[in-house]
Amino acid sequence: MRPLARRQPLTTLALVTAALAATSMATTPAHAAAPAQAAAPAHAAVPAQEAAPPPGFKNQVLTELNHVRAQYGAKPLTWSDALYPDTEEWAKACKYENSQAGGKYGENLFTTTDSNGGIKEAVASWMAEASKYDYNSPGASAATKNFTQTVWKGSTQVAAAIMTCPAQSLLASLTSGDSQFIVARFSPPGNTEGKFAANVGRHD
Repeated sequence: MRPLARRQPLTTLALVTAALAATSMATTPAHAAAPAQAAAPAHAAVPAQEAAPPPGFKNQVLTELNHVRAQYGAKPLTWSDALYPDTEEWAKACKYENSQAGGKYGENLFTTTDSNGGIKEAVASWMAEASKYDYNSPGASAATKNFTQTVWKGSTQVAAAIMTCPAQSLLASLTSGDSQFIVARFSPPGNTEGKFAANVGRHD
């Protein structure tokens, strides 16, 4: 058998030539590479949805409230987008109790087991308290607080929310079915002691 040929070591000149060739290829490419682009995210972020009342509900609220306010010499209310998100959250809680307003707003509540009940029925319920209000001794009363807040002249804005809730979560006396629950908040708040005479007008 023929002995295997031994590979000859590269000469110093050959090594230098190879190194120069490699360096030339690394530093002078035939075509410059395009700048790298940031990879697009697989899914674009979806903006958070702003809280909003059901279609048409805002106009219903303003129509019903401003109709009765006009009868008591109070100016029309405007809708408050700032009040709405927290008003909606309170309605979603399905608890028939007033929130801790801390003087930031006035609040009226209403509930009914009538699936068609809405803001018209709520306002009618609040205004039914008017017959109990004593104009000769104006002041706060649990029996008339919803009426006085509704027609309070100093209130200029409102937001209201409506939710369908399990009836028993609102009133323990209701054992089954669902109820409509309405929360209305007014700003500035009414029912301020010492200011009833100036803010609760008589029916025209």
